[in-house]
Amino acid sequence: MGIEVPMMAVLCFAIGLALLYVVGWLLVLPLRSLLRFLFNGVLGGALLVAVNLFGAAWGLSVAINPFTALVAGFLGVPGAALMIILARIL
Repeated sequence: MGIEVPMMAVLCFAIGLALLYVVGWLLVLPLRSLLRFLFNGVLGGALLVAVNLFGAAWGLSVAINPFTALVAGFLGVPGAALMIILARIL
């Protein structure tokens, strides 16, 4: 009463599982990068807005234009800090 499973079927099943794992990993990796980029951009933009709201008392403001929004969006908090430092220097 033994059930015989062809070795070729087992091998094909294992290769299919390995390919499914690789494809799943390739789909998750860009999603993780996109979410990290989105989170950094939102955090950088929020920092620029907070500096404009609370920095007005000390004469510190950063103009929010397409350039500063792109720098803060791509670089996140370091980009927003760069814009604040440049605003103080220039």
